[in-house]
Amino acid sequence: MTSIADQILNFNRQLTFPAKLPRHLDVINPFHGEGSDEVWACNEVFYRKFYSDSKDRVLILGINPGRHGAGTTGIPFTDTKRLEQICHIEQSNAHTHEPSSVFIYDLIDAMGGPEHFYSKFLIGSLCPLGFLTLNKKGNWVNYNFYDDKALTRKTIPLIRQNLNFLKTLSSSYDTVYLLGQGKNYKFFKTFNEDEPYFRRIVPLAHPRYIMQYKLKQKNDFLQNYIDELKVYF
Repeated sequence: MTSIADQILNFNRQLTFPAKLPRHLDVINPFHGEGSDEVWACNEVFYRKFYSDSKDRVLILGINPGRHGAGTTGIPFTDTKRLEQICHIEQSNAHTHEPSSVFIYDLIDAMGGPEHFYSKFLIGSLCPLGFLTLNKKGNWVNYNFYDDKALTRKTIPLIRQNLNFLKTLSSSYDTVYLLGQGKNYKFFKTFNEDEPYFRRIVPLAHPRYIMQYKLKQKNDFLQNYIDELKVYF
């Protein structure tokens, strides 16, 4: 049976966003273009280290990759600091710090470390590719697929393709944990009602929201995550 690692790597190799975007939007695809050779090398090591088996995983899904996390490493909610310091995989062509990655790896540490955590869970996103937009200062900043109705429509086929794939990696489970209790949850709740992928959606506060707006309550949010996920250990 093909390993989870091989399936993920094969899926990521064919990831493209064929729809045309307006000038103020761009796609984040770490698997193609400048620096992608090292991204692939790191991804090969990461997925073969933690997913070289065929056991189903419980899915934890975010929105779409951000430029300093999966947009750079290709690994959801993993910046280069966590990739090197915790997963012991060096990506020398980039150095990024992503607050969401800090929270997720604090969670992973609290639940026994990467080997233990990744043996039960697979972290991904509803949309596997990220987006950037030009702000008023002329800088490229992160953009979510649901922030623009036209962009949302263009991402639907990719989201559908992604969910069909991810569901094969979690076929024993009918629950998905969704990061984002606002727009992400509202979008996916409606989407899942129209095209049922999961019987149960559990929304959790998004790590970025916690780190940016609720930092003093971070430990409370961590405990909430732990209470929800510990049933699988």
